[in-house]
Amino acid sequence: MSFTIEKHEQGYLLFTINRSEKRNAINYEVMEGLAEAIKKSAESDATALVITGTGDHAFCSGGDLSVFHLLHTREEAYPMLSKMASILYDLLTLSIPTVALINGTAIGGGCELATACDYRLARKGIKAGFIQGKQAITTGWGGGSILAERLQTSQAMRLLMEAELQSAEFLKSIGFFDELYTDNPENALDTFLKQILSKDLKVLQSYKQLWIRKWEVSKLRERIEEEVSNCASLWESNAHHEYVKNFIRKKQ
Repeated sequence: MSFTIEKHEQGYLLFTINRSEKRNAINYEVMEGLAEAIKKSAESDATALVITGTGDHAFCSGGDLSVFHLLHTREEAYPMLSKMASILYDLLTLSIPTVALINGTAIGGGCELATACDYRLARKGIKAGFIQGKQAITTGWGGGSILAERLQTSQAMRLLMEAELQSAEFLKSIGFFDELYTDNPENALDTFLKQILSKDLKVLQSYKQLWIRKWEVSKLRERIEEEVSNCASLWESNAHHEYVKNFIRKKQ
């Protein structure tokens, strides 16, 4: 199985991507797993949803190009991009707190996944970046639109347009990472969540609704859909296909 979903005694659900051999890249099975974890979180008494990756090398390296390289045209790429964007919007608007426990490198779509969470707790020394620009595409799962909600304009634009890996310390300094940890990730997570999860669940849900309503009024879902459409158009470009071809060749 490419993922696990566990209920912890502290009350939160933990979703783990179990693809360390692929640097926890997202394939269709992981997408379904994320959707399942979000649904379980919404329908249970879970106090929070935490997302992480197995091992200590990668949180998530984005979409699995060894799978998605089969998508060539806009029409082929759009359903995959739209499906994942819908999953991330559901994650963003989940009625309970969500945390990305970033245990290793977060690249491309992995950063989009982390951005859709309310909090980002990262291991000191790791790197993360929205590198999609180097692949001749843009963020395509809604991460760019969500990032624009998280950071100041110039900071968000810099991360997207430079398309470079950044240090955890820099990302903490601009507010993308909320906390850095050095010890056991579960201990760091429990410490981070302790004060939040000590509050009544209905209080947490009421506060979360403030932001959900804000995003509804600002038509974030529609903006994400435009982002998906733009990425799908770039997906079929020769520049992107050349990048993917070179990537697959290096992995063989």
